[in-house]
Amino acid sequence: MRLTTKGRFAVTAMIDLALRSGKGPVTLSGISQRQAISLSYLEQLFGKLRRHEIVESIRGPGGGYSLARKADKVTVADIIIAVDEPLDATQCGGKDSCNGANAVTGARCMTHELWATLNEKMVDYLDSVTLQDLVDQQQQKNAEQAVVVLHRSHATVGHN
Repeated sequence: MRLTTKGRFAVTAMIDLALRSGKGPVTLSGISQRQAISLSYLEQLFGKLRRHEIVESIRGPGGGYSLARKADKVTVADIIIAVDEPLDATQCGGKDSCNGANAVTGARCMTHELWATLNEKMVDYLDSVTLQDLVDQQQQKNAEQAVVVLHRSHATVGHN
C-alpha cells in the first residue's frame, strides 16, 4: 500500500499555502515553481480542495488561493480524501471478495482483517495530524537550517 503522487502533491501544496497564509492570496504558479509541481495538476487538485471547502479562491489581479479554515482545523486526512485519494490497504477496496479465488464464494482473504485494521489506523493517524502541525514542523526545520548557516558564516568570518 502506498500513497500516490496525488495525495503527496496535495499535502505538499497545502503546506506551501499555509506557510504563506496571512500574507494575501497565494498563486498556484508560485506553488508550482517552489514545489516543482505541474500547474495544470495543481489546478485539478485545488478545484477539488475548493469543492471540499478546504481552500477558497480569490479572483482577479492579485488573486490566488487562501485557506478556507484555520490550519489547525484541517487534517491530512481531509486533504487526501478531498483529492479522491483512496486510503485502502485491502485488495478488495473494502469489499468482502478479496481475491479471484474467493471472489466466486464472496469469502474474505485470510489477511482481510489485518489490512482493514491498517486502514482504520492509517485514517486515525492522518486525521490526528493537522496542517498546522506540518507548518510548525517545516518552520522548525527552516529555523534549524538558518542557525546552522549562521554558525557556519560566523565561523568562516572569524578564521579569515
